[in-house]
Amino acid sequence: MEIRQLEQRDSEAIEQFLARVPEGDRTFFKENVDSPEVVEAWARPGAARAIAVEGDRVIGYMAVVQLQGWSSHVGEVRVIVDPDSRGKGIGRALARHAVLEALRLGLTKMVVEVVADQETTIAMFRSLGFDPEALLADHVRDQAGELRDLMILAHSVEESWASMNTSGIAASV
Repeated sequence: MEIRQLEQRDSEAIEQFLARVPEGDRTFFKENVDSPEVVEAWARPGAARAIAVEGDRVIGYMAVVQLQGWSSHVGEVRVIVDPDSRGKGIGRALARHAVLEALRLGLTKMVVEVVADQETTIAMFRSLGFDPEALLADHVRDQAGELRDLMILAHSVEESWASMNTSGIAASV
């Protein structure tokens, strides 16, 4: 597996990846991924978006979206892994890559939003040093129209980098 910046040449592979992502997971992109303009914008130079690939197949996607205004020091992390490739450490590798992107952007804090019952995803981010900061009751509506709680986890970029550097992880990212 290779993690690299998303490029214009990846458009077909990204479209195939998006087609494999279940509808319920598509809401975590926070953008209309059915729009060719959105996917095209992802690949513009400077965008903090990367993909995990095996050969020509995209198996994961990561974005660090810098917030605006008084929160411009914060980056929202978005990680999606192909359903057939989950449980293999791809999400963890993409989340680690997100720390490097946050450093490149000069961010000091990262946040990730996770539906509160996604225990595996929460555990992965917690193991990377993200801590729960907020629980928003009935904040998201799933595909069936049911309201669900949203958990926001956060982490200091400097703390994460220092930890990765100390353990030797930074050299392998």
